Amino acid sequence: MALVAPSMLSADFLHLEQDVEMVNTYADLFHLDVMDGTFVPNISFGFPVIDAIASKARKPLDVHLMIVEPWKYIERVARTGAAMVSFHLEAAGERTSETLALARSCGMKAGLVINPDIPVEKLFPYLEEVDFILIMSVFAGFGGQKFIPESLGRIVTLRTEIRRRGLDIPIEVDGGVSPSNAADLKQAGASILVAGSSVFKAPDPAAAIAAMQA
Repeated sequence: MALVAPSMLSADFLHLEQDVEMVNTYADLFHLDVMDGTFVPNISFGFPVIDAIASKARKPLDVHLMIVEPWKYIERVARTGAAMVSFHLEAAGERTSETLALARSCGMKAGLVINPDIPVEKLFPYLEEVDFILIMSVFAGFGGQKFIPESLGRIVTLRTEIRRRGLDIPIEVDGGVSPSNAADLKQAGASILVAGSSVFKAPDPAAAIAAMQA
């Protein structure tokens, strides 16, 4: 069974509390995409929205930072009560290990993210330092993109290396995830599925979540 983390970027912000309650009832995690308009060509939401969701959330918060200099905001993310925080390897650069350690020292699970054009092998030096890995199966920055099929092979490569080292690191996947490809993603090695449009725009969001969990 996979964990399903609906991406709140696709929620109805005029009825946000209603969508928060839906996630509380049927899903496993809240996935919160923070975009700065610099690292990615879009702006999403910041801490006032995260704090509001946190005030009603009964499932853990999974905060994905698509921002430059992510280390500056790790402690603020921790103050929201988030259980998980991830940031992009490309954004942290030489401060990747330092930022992972900071996140863990704040009591959160620390994750690294890569876009589809970054070789998964770039993650290998950090596998002993992370709590999870997030593989983007679209390019970070916009919701509603189509799943990139080559992502399945990237997940297999990463899972093979994790197992070779005797580690237990969950692989999260984000981008174009839906009931139609959930089984393939789980077979490849993903155990956390981030889904936005395929949940919130579904005729029956609860049924869409259940189909991906099963």
